[in-house]
Amino acid sequence: MSSLDAFAAEKLAGLRQRTLLRTLVETTRTDDIWALRNSRRLLSFSCNDYLNLSHHPAVKAAAIAAVERYGVGAGASRLVTGNHPLFAELETRLARLKGAEAACVFGSGYLANAGIIPTLAGASDLVLVDELAHSCMMAGGRLSGGRMLAFRHNDLAHLEELLVQHRTHHRHALIATDGVFSMDGDLAPLHGLAALAKAHDAWLLADDAHGIGVVGGGRGSSFIDGTKADVPLQMGTLSKAIGGYGGYLCASQPVIDLIKSRARTFVYSTGLPPASVAAAIAALDLIVAEPHYAALPVAKARLFTRRLNLPEAVSPIVPIVIGDAKAALEASRGLEEQGFLVVAIRPPTVPPGTARLRIAFTALHPDAEVERLADAIRPYMNPA
Repeated sequence: MSSLDAFAAEKLAGLRQRTLLRTLVETTRTDDIWALRNSRRLLSFSCNDYLNLSHHPAVKAAAIAAVERYGVGAGASRLVTGNHPLFAELETRLARLKGAEAACVFGSGYLANAGIIPTLAGASDLVLVDELAHSCMMAGGRLSGGRMLAFRHNDLAHLEELLVQHRTHHRHALIATDGVFSMDGDLAPLHGLAALAKAHDAWLLADDAHGIGVVGGGRGSSFIDGTKADVPLQMGTLSKAIGGYGGYLCASQPVIDLIKSRARTFVYSTGLPPASVAAAIAALDLIVAEPHYAALPVAKARLFTRRLNLPEAVSPIVPIVIGDAKAALEASRGLEEQGFLVVAIRPPTVPPGTARLRIAFTALHPDAEVERLADAIRPYMNPA
């Protein structure tokens, strides 16, 4: 065995021993809410397609039409020949929805944060990240070369303490957080974060991957309660409620111009395929036209939390923390036997000792099935 293979085998053995080894399971999404897995037809509560738009006839038709007209790929970086005409339309729609001057579309949400943060922050700057923010924000902070500090989750007092202690020692400061946290389903206090950012001349970046389309009237986490938070850097993905693939940043025109010129993950990546861009445009049209439909995933999540006497859901995501990774896997298998697909989430995606069932609700989940899932999960809930 080569030293490379020996290294990999040792790592795999350690992960297997701790019940943390990840493997791919072939899954066929047959329609909006059903999936075929392990030869079983399961009702999926693990998909981030919150509005079921990946299977919507209008969205599919738009993608097909774009393939027929523009082909299956962009062919190059957008700064070379890959900037097909659909990009301008999508970026205009995104900016309008988010109340910003302009937008930039990336290949994915991960590429967006891995490019945005290092473009705006450098070695002499301070990057403050919520400790539970998505991995791509952590990656972007490290790539910036600046001083990166984590503040306690949604803790404005701790963030202020760090700003008071460190802000004056750095040229610029950037605060990064999820808008809706992907593993806990809670919301960032964006108005409070914006106030701290303004007071300390810091720039606030909010990742709205799990907020756009489903909270704030469909406009996302910056628009909770109908009042727009002062978030100058609104990024997110096109792969959750939008139903397709890609990422974006909405910001001022000068910021977007800089990103398109200097963000490495934009400059050196092939543009999104035309079908993905056209599908996103069609999905945004539906979200804007049907705000009541956009509100359904959170309504389904609230039906679930009421059934189990849990705190009221504020997003389509509800975690049931099991604790032990092995126990979480066993709970997931038990639910599969009852016809549900609810995937167990284990460290390092979540902190040690907090392995969980992460339940994602969509607009088309029948109420009766939501209640049946709640009853099926009850025996697995941690009394603590």
